[in-house]
Amino acid sequence: MRVSLDTKGRNGKAVTMVSGLPVPLAELEALAKTLKSRCSSGGAVKDGIIEIQGDHRPAVLAFLLTKGFSAKQSGG
Repeated sequence: MRVSLDTKGRNGKAVTMVSGLPVPLAELEALAKTLKSRCSSGGAVKDGIIEIQGDHRPAVLAFLLTKGFSAKQSGG
């Protein structure tokens, strides 16, 4: 599972993306809701990828690690 930052095609706005989660769609949406709440930000689930508005990579990564997922940060 990867936690990355994306700005392409978003007019320069940053989006934290979580991809490769091995959970069903219902759990993915519940996890996205929790992450959005913890980061005080908006977001969505698109094509099995959680998108959180803004650069929240450290907070998202720490949360996923405490939940037992083996997440890694990708990119710079």
